[in-house]
Formats: sequence, structure tokens, C-alpha cells
Amino acid sequence: MTITLLGKLLSFNSPKVCGIINCTPDSFYKGSRDMFAESVVQKVSRMIEAGVDFIDLGGYSSRPGADDISVDEEQQRVVPILRALRQSFPDLPVSIDTFRSEVARRCLDQGAAMINDISAGYLDVHMLPVIAEYQVPYCMMHMRGTPQTMQMQTQYDDMIQEINYYFSERISYARSLGIHDLLIDPGFGFAKTVSQNFELLQKLEHLQLAELPVLVGLSRKSMIYKTLDTSAEEALNGTTALHMVALQKGASVLRVHDVKEAVECCRLFQALSTTNKSTLA
Repeated sequence: MTITLLGKLLSFNSPKVCGIINCTPDSFYKGSRDMFAESVVQKVSRMIEAGVDFIDLGGYSSRPGADDISVDEEQQRVVPILRALRQSFPDLPVSIDTFRSEVARRCLDQGAAMINDISAGYLDVHMLPVIAEYQVPYCMMHMRGTPQTMQMQTQYDDMIQEINYYFSERISYARSLGIHDLLIDPGFGFAKTVSQNFELLQKLEHLQLAELPVLVGLSRKSMIYKTLDTSAEEALNGTTALHMVALQKGASVLRVHDVKEAVECCRLFQALSTTNKSTLA
């Protein structure tokens, strides 16, 4: 599996790490919040030293019940940070976490390499045509409703089957527009209860659709800290434990707050996988 990112092929023969930068005042994990270009550049520099493969930059908090903001405000948060990152790290691919086509277009014009859309195009019908126009990789996530309403829409007859149907329809539509580079994100924490999140992780290998890379966003989420009766700030150890499970279940990308620990997890997974292959041979 490969995608073209900033004009180069990115292979998923080994798992990749995507570092989270939230240009928001209200994302659920305080350590990810940063709205100042200088400090974001410093943070990303440390991520690069730790081995990050690409960055995901967002200006709209999608935590359950988060406040809605205008397109203009989202752009004002993201664009200056994007410019600073492109100037400081021209070879580092930057993904933009947005469901709005206007924000996507503005950021793609400023050098963004990819779009990560929590709604898979459902919240903005112009999003996929914009992706087709710019021919950049597109990560589509499973969600119901909006960040404000999603936790009231957690009833499923067969969650895995419904998620697969959702992605099948979205993939088909994207392909019809000529979009080639796709990733899927099952949407941990989005329109899912804690127990449903664990079911999703347990059955993650059933989402291997059309051999597309699977991006997993588990980092410090409530399924971890609620289960452990702690907080997002104390959820790193639990995150790493579930990251290893996700990799064993077929995840191609870990979207994380803590790059060093995720890279180490991927390296250990690779060592384990290589040993297993050697044993079988």
C-alpha cells in the first residue's frame, strides 16, 4: 500500500506515525493545544527528531460537545501555523484536519499535503471535489452527526457491518471523482460508546477495505482514561498498550500526541513481526 505525499511515494509496508498539532483552545488533551507559530515549530522539531512521518494540523476541536466556530476563525487559527511549518520544514508533509472545503482549499494553496476529514465529505458536499481537483491524499473517518451531536447517535444493529458499508459508499464516490490516494479512519470516540470503541479495536482487521491504509486515532482518548479511572494527561501508558493491539490488528498509521513513544511502539512491532516471519520461514 502506498500514497503520494508531497510528490513522494509513502509506503505502508511498515507502520507510520502522524503527530497531532491542535491550534485550538479547547481540544480534550491540554498538551496538544498550541496556537502560537513559534512554539508549534519547536514542538514539531521535537517530533521530527523523534521520527514522525507527517503532521496533522487542525483548528477545529472535534471533541464531543465542542463549540462550533466559523470558517474564518478556523482559517485564522490554521493558516499562519501552516505557513510557519512549511517555511521551517519544507520537506515535512502536513495534513490538515478539517471537514470544510473552504479551509481545505486555502490550506492546499498554502502547501498542505493531505486532508484529514472527520466526516468523509458528509458535512461539506464540496470537499471531495476539492480533493479531486488538487489530487492529494484524503483520509476519511467514520462518524455520525456532528461533534456536537455524535454521542447521541451510538445505536447500531451491527456496528462493524455499518462502518464497512459507510466506507464502501465513500470509497466508491471518491473513486468516481478520480481520487486515488485514500486512507480510512474508523473513528474511535466518534458516535461510539466506550464499549463500542473496544469492540471496534478488537475487530479492526475486519475493516481492511480495498487494501487501503487504516489510520487509528486512539491517543489519550476517553476509552482509555475512563476505563482506567484517570485523565487524558495520565493516559500515555494505556495509549501505548492499545497502539500495539491496533498494529497487530492491521493499523497502518498511528495518529498520536506522543511521537517518541509511538515510534518506539512501531519499532517493537516491526521487530516482533520480523521474528514471526523468520520463524514461519
